[in-house]
Amino acid sequence: MDIFDAMVGAGHERVLVCSNPEAGLRAIIAIHSTRLGPGLGGVRMWPYASTEEALTDALRLSRGMTYKAAAAGLHLGGAKAVIVGDSKRARTEELLRAFGRCVESLGGHYITAEDVGTDAADMEMIGSETRWVTGLPVDRGGSGDPSPVTARGVHQGMRAVAARLWGTPSLAGRSIAVQGLGSVGGYLTRSLVEEGAKVFACDIDADAVEAARSELGVEIVPPAEIYDVACDVFAPCALGAVLNEKTIPRLRARAVAGAANNQLAEEERDGLELHRRGVLYAPDFLINAGGLINVYNELIGYHRERALRMADGIHAATLRVFELAERERLPTFRAAERLAEERLAAVGRLGPRHWERPARERLSARA
Repeated sequence: MDIFDAMVGAGHERVLVCSNPEAGLRAIIAIHSTRLGPGLGGVRMWPYASTEEALTDALRLSRGMTYKAAAAGLHLGGAKAVIVGDSKRARTEELLRAFGRCVESLGGHYITAEDVGTDAADMEMIGSETRWVTGLPVDRGGSGDPSPVTARGVHQGMRAVAARLWGTPSLAGRSIAVQGLGSVGGYLTRSLVEEGAKVFACDIDADAVEAARSELGVEIVPPAEIYDVACDVFAPCALGAVLNEKTIPRLRARAVAGAANNQLAEEERDGLELHRRGVLYAPDFLINAGGLINVYNELIGYHRERALRMADGIHAATLRVFELAERERLPTFRAAERLAEERLAAVGRLGPRHWERPARERLSARA
């Protein structure tokens, strides 16, 4: 892969490759756009098989963050970071603080947060080296785990799907197939069960599976069979690229609405195929914006009720996308992108939004 061709092709502004052999750090920070504000996106730690795979993930995820922030009406751009490594073994204080120094070197053009393989405690460690970090623990003045707010937004997007297909936002009695019972998928599953939905679920984590089965009464299916479940809504809540030319023909759902980023392996091909098959797709960057909304509120002075109210707005935003798609005869992924791009063009003409975070003492590292 030619990095310059890849950046130009997707419209990226900057890519920073970070290396600190002593700390075991190999990281990539991709900044897609700062037209609406600084690029905010989590740092994902994953044992990528190659540098090219890590770069591809960072580029795709950062572009998605631009559209997510724009569609949510936030004064933020899009960025993402990836750290190459096994988070269960290689996530050390030395590595996290070295990454924090890389973030600090960008002078606020990139603001980091938690993602797959990192958590609020890690943000505290990173915050010992940079002020440009969100998702800090509550006792450190932060907003804590964003997963419940992400799940709430996805639930609201799912309710918009129900309103569109069945004339009522209620999910009571509807069947939902949840792929992934991690942080967001777990919270989403609980809220769906509480509303009265019938939930099928899968995960590779035996503890998460047992908890969902015993505590919530969820029907567990093998991960390889989740696409074949006859249901109203299929909810991808694990890693991306799960909707592709092999899995889409297996779907037995009326709609797709989930928390995972970049669910379409090939956006044009797979988005059009869902549209052709009459499967209503709630674009991932639109309905999984609750976590971003939560950390955005941390930047402007955190108030939980305001963050939840903004996440609830995902319901109306999703309905607007569905209405535009029907009016213009567009696939829903294109309709969502159009709304985001219109805001990027209109507000972006005003010039970049400059943020200032007050100087503060670096957070003390964990013992």
